[in-house]
Amino acid sequence: MASSADHRRQLRCFLLFFFFFFLSAISGADAGAAFGINYGQIANNLPDPAAVVPLVKSIGGNRLKLYDADPRVLRAFANSGVEFIVGLGNEYLHEMRDPAKAQEWVKDKVQCYLPATKITTIAVGNEVLTANDTGLSAALLPAMENIHSALVSLNLDKQVTVTTAHNMGILEVSYPPSAGIFRRDLNQRIACILDFHSKVGSPFLINAYPYFAYKAKPQQIPLDFVLFEGSGVVDSGTGLHYSNMFVAQIDAVYHAIDKIGYRNVNLQISETGWPSKGDADEAGATAQNARTYNCNLLRLIHENKGTPMRPNAELNIYVFALFNENQKPGPTSERNFGLFNPNGTPVYDLGFNLTGLGSSGKPNSGGGGAPPYFTSPKVEPPNGYLSINADDAERLAYGALLSLLSLLVPYVVLR
Repeated sequence: MASSADHRRQLRCFLLFFFFFFLSAISGADAGAAFGINYGQIANNLPDPAAVVPLVKSIGGNRLKLYDADPRVLRAFANSGVEFIVGLGNEYLHEMRDPAKAQEWVKDKVQCYLPATKITTIAVGNEVLTANDTGLSAALLPAMENIHSALVSLNLDKQVTVTTAHNMGILEVSYPPSAGIFRRDLNQRIACILDFHSKVGSPFLINAYPYFAYKAKPQQIPLDFVLFEGSGVVDSGTGLHYSNMFVAQIDAVYHAIDKIGYRNVNLQISETGWPSKGDADEAGATAQNARTYNCNLLRLIHENKGTPMRPNAELNIYVFALFNENQKPGPTSERNFGLFNPNGTPVYDLGFNLTGLGSSGKPNSGGGGAPPYFTSPKVEPPNGYLSINADDAERLAYGALLSLLSLLVPYVVLR
């Protein structure tokens, strides 16, 4: 039987989501901040993109991030007002070193859908620098530069920006946040990428997952700290209080960026989330924890407060992910980050008032029942997407993390 504390938490979560999405609905805009969702498609049972449009609109989503430039999705969301980050897969990076190929890609994958579909960003590759492929890493910046040059030649550079997404594995040290520094072997490449962002005005994207830190050290890292539910820690280097790991991870990246002289570059969170199911050795992967994490994440988005280091920053957070994806490789958690099952029912109750896919809005444990629309399985998902969320990508400096977490007792601050 659920405790009274559980009931209070569920009620708070429901009211938060109701308020957030009610404001989105009546204003036709975002409620204080942008609510983005990652729309991955490594599955053979997902609904047709046309059926996804009302679902996304009904939950107040106004931004979607793809890992490719799927024409079915881009056509389906034409004139919807939803903004898109489209992806250029890792497998195309070497090809994009040819300016002619880059221009052809932009014409075929982006220009032809504008302005009906609001493509605002091209993410060139995904988590390339931690893929342990020196050739791929070397191809990343030239590909970004050529895609940007193609946009300039087509007079699209004022409406479409170019970036790439990284994971926390690019950091040598991540805790305390003030000690954040990029890996020495990646520092020069990252500096060049930051210089590109600074010149063209595009954001630096980071995928931040407190879940992976907790999964690796569940006995040492307090669950409340990663779920936005606890007290917190104080960074001895700055005196700033961190009530949760998510904002601490972000500020670690801010500090690393500052240390190589690019304070003017905007940081955005291209992925974060929590799995609702996992294998026996995947600590914390439960529907209750996923609901708590995402509920509190949405509160953070609504409050639009930035981080302790950058309180006025607009983080533009993208939740991972829209659907559970049954063909993703790896442990069970990889296939269970979705807010929704493929038939449109919520994986856990977050108070959504849903339309689309014929959903009742009630959670469904297995995603069973026939969805009204199906798509064919994607033949070749982007290579970069297959690597996301990998544990080896989350190279957190656990020794430093645990030493700082030991400060929890003397620095408890009640909320």
